[in-house]
Amino acid sequence: MNGRTLELGRNRTSVELRNLWRNRQAFGFTILFPVMMLVLFASIFSGTVDGTTVQMSQVYVAGIMGSTLMSTGFVSLAIGMAIERESGMVKRLAGTPMSTTAYFLGKVGMVLATVALQTALLIALGVVFFQMELPQSTSAWLTFAWVFLLGVTASTLLGIAVGSMISDSRSAPAVVNLPFVALQFISGVWISVTLLPKWLQMVSQVFPLHWICRGMRAAFLPDSFKTVETGGAWNLGIGALVLIAWCVAGFWICTRTFRWTRQ
Repeated sequence: MNGRTLELGRNRTSVELRNLWRNRQAFGFTILFPVMMLVLFASIFSGTVDGTTVQMSQVYVAGIMGSTLMSTGFVSLAIGMAIERESGMVKRLAGTPMSTTAYFLGKVGMVLATVALQTALLIALGVVFFQMELPQSTSAWLTFAWVFLLGVTASTLLGIAVGSMISDSRSAPAVVNLPFVALQFISGVWISVTLLPKWLQMVSQVFPLHWICRGMRAAFLPDSFKTVETGGAWNLGIGALVLIAWCVAGFWICTRTFRWTRQ
């Protein structure tokens, strides 16, 4: 990746952020939706997780942070891509010096900035209202950093790949929300993964959302919480490999499915 591509990627990120900011309703909904879900679930479900001293509200803070990464990077982006393609915006970029890699970088940069704001709000709410403590060790913050970066990258590339394959923007919400909602339920966002049948626990570990949420719990919850994770351990090394694999697979799929114009 040369300097020219990186420069175009930075410029495209700025354009993407300005476009997002201009649509105030969409921007507000994107930022506030995970906050609303956190307030609802953390307020409704109280008490501690069986076998631990961790509050349910704290588990929801970590899980919704992970879910937000994929919601913004995969769901919102895929729907937006389908709309941009149908409106002709993507086709117009074909006549510019913009490379596909720079375009992908612009999308990743936009999602990174958006999710960073969402995550900051969720952490603030968790600390102020739900007794969540900030990580005290450098290793916990490093875990948060690599889970955040790999999770955003994998989700964004998958969002671009799926958005490139949707032919009708009106069907986009149904196409992307169906798998995402299913993944939320089997990845530990709303219920503990250990409540699932063994075969479904294995299936969930194939997908990035499981490891994004697990990584967030590893960063923000006490180390003792790992006893109620599958296998009784965080298994972050496996999680890193899975997320890297999805980043590589997402980029590979993007390069083969993305076209500036419909064929």
